[in-house]
Amino acid sequence: MMIAIVGRSTDTGNYEKALHHLGAETITSICPEQCSHCDGLLLPGGGDITPAFFGQQNQGSRTIDTELDIIQLQALDLFLQQKKPILGICKGLQIINIHFGGTICQHLSDAEWHEWNGSDQYHYVYHIGVSRLDFFYQLYGTSTYVNSAHHQAVDRLGKDLTPVCQAKDGTIEAIEHISFPLLAVQWHPERMMESGGYELLSYFLKMCSR
Repeated sequence: MMIAIVGRSTDTGNYEKALHHLGAETITSICPEQCSHCDGLLLPGGGDITPAFFGQQNQGSRTIDTELDIIQLQALDLFLQQKKPILGICKGLQIINIHFGGTICQHLSDAEWHEWNGSDQYHYVYHIGVSRLDFFYQLYGTSTYVNSAHHQAVDRLGKDLTPVCQAKDGTIEAIEHISFPLLAVQWHPERMMESGGYELLSYFLKMCSR
């Protein structure tokens, strides 16, 4: 199985290591066409997205990489056209939300509870909605403990995206698409493999093998 990680190779080592541990091969590239033959797409975490891409001026966004934003949006569109599985992690979730017409809160009012402060922070996230068919409930039931390293989050949710869990302050922490094989989380499973990350990444790889 081959998974495409669309990002800069200097920043993707944790994702590669986690997927290799689960038996998958990876290609890390900033050229979407090089990845088109892969079985699935992983959109990794990173800096903040160019605010113009969701119709706003900069109101607290940091470490913007517009070139990478464009490349990741192109890769997402390519894999959606092929209806191949997609996993978004942290920034990857936000890229997905923007692609489907959503917006981003550029700086959470309680960002100190979520953002990186020299290390990951940790908190619980809780299942929302009445369905028990979404990936979050299947993997974790009503709640799970996650790591947190973000100061931005989903504001308006994109078209046909469904939230499946949230933090206690209402921040959306995971989403899926109503028809595409697509899921995304705001936390970093690759950095907590023994505490729920293994289950999530294994679930994604099973999607890619169907």
